Amino acid sequence: MPRLASMTPPLAPAADAGTARRALFAAVVISLGVSLIVVDATIVGVLLPQLVDDLGLSTASAEWVTSVYALVFAALLIPFGRAGDLFGRRRMIVLGVAVFTVASVLAALSSDSTTLIGARALQGVGASMVMPATLSTLNAMFTGKQRAHAFGIWGATIAGMSALGPLVGGALASGGTWRWAFGVNLFFGAVLIWGVLKVVPETRADGAGGRLGVDWPGAVLSALAFGLLVCGIIEGPTFGWWNATRNVAVGGLSPIPLMIVAGLALLAVLTVVERARAAAGRPVMLDLTLFSIPNFRNGNLSSALINVGELGLLFVLPLFLLGVHGSAPLEISVAILPLAAGAFGSGAVAHVLANRYGPHRVVQGGMALEVLAVLALAAVLSPTTGGFGLAPWMLLYGLGLGLTSAQLTNVSLADVPPDRAGQASGTQSTARQIGAALGVAVIGTVFATTLGHAMSGRLDRDGLPAGQRDAITHDLRHSAGTYARDLHRTSGMGEVARAADASLADASRAGALATAIILAGGLLLSLRLRPAGTSRASRDDEPAAQTLTAERVGTAAPEQ
Repeated sequence: MPRLASMTPPLAPAADAGTARRALFAAVVISLGVSLIVVDATIVGVLLPQLVDDLGLSTASAEWVTSVYALVFAALLIPFGRAGDLFGRRRMIVLGVAVFTVASVLAALSSDSTTLIGARALQGVGASMVMPATLSTLNAMFTGKQRAHAFGIWGATIAGMSALGPLVGGALASGGTWRWAFGVNLFFGAVLIWGVLKVVPETRADGAGGRLGVDWPGAVLSALAFGLLVCGIIEGPTFGWWNATRNVAVGGLSPIPLMIVAGLALLAVLTVVERARAAAGRPVMLDLTLFSIPNFRNGNLSSALINVGELGLLFVLPLFLLGVHGSAPLEISVAILPLAAGAFGSGAVAHVLANRYGPHRVVQGGMALEVLAVLALAAVLSPTTGGFGLAPWMLLYGLGLGLTSAQLTNVSLADVPPDRAGQASGTQSTARQIGAALGVAVIGTVFATTLGHAMSGRLDRDGLPAGQRDAITHDLRHSAGTYARDLHRTSGMGEVARAADASLADASRAGALATAIILAGGLLLSLRLRPAGTSRASRDDEPAAQTLTAERVGTAAPEQ
């Protein structure tokens, strides 16, 4: 087998068929590893109704179960990405999958919201070890068109599996309980660890062995900053956006504004600290100079906004379908299936379109389809809209998502110098997960706030006594809309139940419109993307990049 120690260039045309096949198998295994952690980012959406009933989750707790995974994921991606560069990426993948698997078992055994949220946070730790190591490994193994094709597989897998997650969750929950959706990871985790050790080569950054180069101060500041922001957005409806609705602050002021201001202040401190560390030649978690590369900057912002939209929709729509129609988990999954089908289908042909029109054009076209689909969803949502009414627009959204996700990574990283690829890939993955956490927080808050206001207004017009109106409104909002089914089963509450259905439709429509606005921002950013190598920043970095042998594969061959 040809020696893989030098990565300039890896897998050159002269490489034999065996090496090419091994690289292809490695790419497949890596993509399966990504699938495991991506599925669990979205699988919870379809399980929320069961979780609310079984564990007594409130709306805020439901948001935390969904968003804490992405929040911890985002906070640790860059430091663990750097650790993989230093100590070996295959090693990091195996360790991350092991942590993720243990956390999945703990989630399956959870008896209340606190233990489930804690297990989801631990899942985020494992996922943050896996994601950047997989992307950096692909970046080290492939070059040129092979790299574009590998990134296409990786991106399409993320898009498709994130959409397929609700279907898998619904099937498992319908065949047993929601616990199976987490417990099954014990089998998949063991198989994945075996596959990684079998075919994935060990890679690390050149000359990194043994150096401690992880920026833990930056990681802590990042985690605190985004944690406060997400917490403030999620808990705003509960504690009040300005005046406290609970006795939690002196003078009647809600703690929410303080949380958000503190989060923004810590982001400013993070920027100052990272600049100072970089100027002193110390390792940094966030290399701010990478954002001088236009495609990297605009691609990262677009990635974040895409995830805001996707995770926000997958949080709201299952709650709407259950609350209004009483749909079972599998029925909800089937309603979302067109999204997965569209993402897989368009992702599979994205590289063909990219070769013809350019990857940046594929990203732009995909973003346009996403915006159009979500606007159509907002237009058709009503109390009578079921899964079949959502299906055409979910398919259109999936087609756009597959095109965008399959090529955005390639476009974003194409101009990044090889010696900074590990940190760049970690930064991009962080942007995606920050978008996911903020997406659930922002869209979930729009959903909960609109639901409360709409229901209260309808009951007020119906002349219901204030005490009864407030109690029903609180229960509907606190249960994330699932209380509507109880109203339908209660004798003499037909009018109130229909008001709840209409309010759920209003809330879901508001969530879709907010998603469309956010995705439109991503579309505008994507219009600034350019073909690889055409930006001034990338041309300035090119001579230095050509002199660097930034990646090397470990001397030990993968286990047979």
